[in-house]
Amino acid sequence: MALTTIDPRPALVVIDLQKGIVSALAGSPLATAAVGRATHLAASFRRHDLPVVLVNVTGRASGRTDTGRSGSNGALPAGWADLIDELDVQPADHLITKRRRSAFHDTGLDTLLRDLGVTQIVLAGISTSAGVESTARSASDYGYHVVMATDAMGDPDPEAHRHSIERVFPKIGETATTAEVLDMVEAAR
Repeated sequence: MALTTIDPRPALVVIDLQKGIVSALAGSPLATAAVGRATHLAASFRRHDLPVVLVNVTGRASGRTDTGRSGSNGALPAGWADLIDELDVQPADHLITKRRRSAFHDTGLDTLLRDLGVTQIVLAGISTSAGVESTARSASDYGYHVVMATDAMGDPDPEAHRHSIERVFPKIGETATTAEVLDMVEAAR
């Protein structure tokens, strides 16, 4: 479903734009576009005094013994979970660290958003088919008006990215380009 409105109190939620993940996708057109467009969204939301939530991931949930795709259970390299410089983190930004795919699971994100009076979230980030999609599903389950800024997302697997955008997201909420979101935010302010 296409974007229909911007609620009075939306928040931007940016998933996993952190040094370790973004550097692993260096050269990917989807990742490059996601970074550039997510930074534009963040600047606009800040300019309008709307909440910006920046999410990073620091590993798997405690107690997990599986190794994941990389085959490594070791510690992450120094700086791996640091947010990328392009996001220009500001003191008013809200930082959430997750250890699972969804930014809502065991993080306090729902409480933060409700305390801020947020009813709508605009999602951007990496990976479309994992962290972004999982967070979108959770946001929908929590009753938020969910908007996916589809050109502000990237995935190491272009087919998985396309599947999420074309098949999954229209069932969860509204989809829009960064320009469409920015135009509606400007018009609503």
